Amino acid sequence: MRRREFITIVGGATATWPLAARAQSADRLRRMGVLHGASDDAVTQASIAAFQQGLLELGWIDGSNVRIDYRWAAGNAENIRKYVAELTALGPDVILAAGTAAERLVQATQTIPIVFVIVLDPVGAGIVESLSRPGGNVTGFMQFDYSLSAKWLELLKQIAPGLTRVAVLREPGTTAGAGQFAVIQSVARSVGVEVRPINVRDAAEIERGMSAFSRSSNGGLVVSAGPSTATHRELIVALAAEHKLPTVFSNRFYVAAGGLMSYGLYFPDQYRLAAGYVDRILKGEKPADMPVQAPTKYELVINLKTANALGLTVPQSLLARTDEVIE
Repeated sequence: MRRREFITIVGGATATWPLAARAQSADRLRRMGVLHGASDDAVTQASIAAFQQGLLELGWIDGSNVRIDYRWAAGNAENIRKYVAELTALGPDVILAAGTAAERLVQATQTIPIVFVIVLDPVGAGIVESLSRPGGNVTGFMQFDYSLSAKWLELLKQIAPGLTRVAVLREPGTTAGAGQFAVIQSVARSVGVEVRPINVRDAAEIERGMSAFSRSSNGGLVVSAGPSTATHRELIVALAAEHKLPTVFSNRFYVAAGGLMSYGLYFPDQYRLAAGYVDRILKGEKPADMPVQAPTKYELVINLKTANALGLTVPQSLLARTDEVIE
């Protein structure tokens, strides 16, 4: 079972507002934007709830001393362009940007402070100058270092030792997609598998690629991190089950939806930390002086029901290291 309980925002929180919130309510109403590249679904809402809880604990109450404007791009590039224009036109005091939305925001404004979360390669994407000294108007929290990608292949081989072929679902034409695949490819020989990429531009491409790959035996799948893989997660999980492909993912929400295994960041934790950066900016600190932070812990999640359906026996050594087992 899960080793942590997620703290939700409950009604009646007014009675427990921090004293700081009551003092700040007399100040001018601050304005904040939130731009998320994904849909307004249960997974995203859990992260946003953690962000809101973090703000609450620091004395910021939506509708009292801060107004928060939300936009959800639902994985659509045109939506991101539209909502970037809308939010920057509002002239907020700070914007929280998730994933690839941060790149578009940086291009649109060099003055509005931006805090990003779950960004894969902020330096490579040109969002910040360096992790220790971001420079400009942007700082935040990166999702992981590319070296984590090697761990996915190692874990997949541990849970399915008979694998000799592994397909990697990746975002084509992006720095993050290329970076993750390059690391996986570099360790493939030492793990004893051959790897090949499958691009994820749209649902049809995913279906064609996974169907063609599954025609040969001893295959497995690594689903790299990116907005397209997240948008099509239900399709990917369903196809992996249909083709009986042992699969490792970058985040637990795939496993909660029926995927086999994940190793990566617990998103709500990062959103809660981001609330602290937003608080510091609202109190006068500059993003340029606030270092980009990387996660200090990743979680391993395994779905035993899916393992059984694939005919896999999870080694006890792997179970002992698991943060959450879904049964």
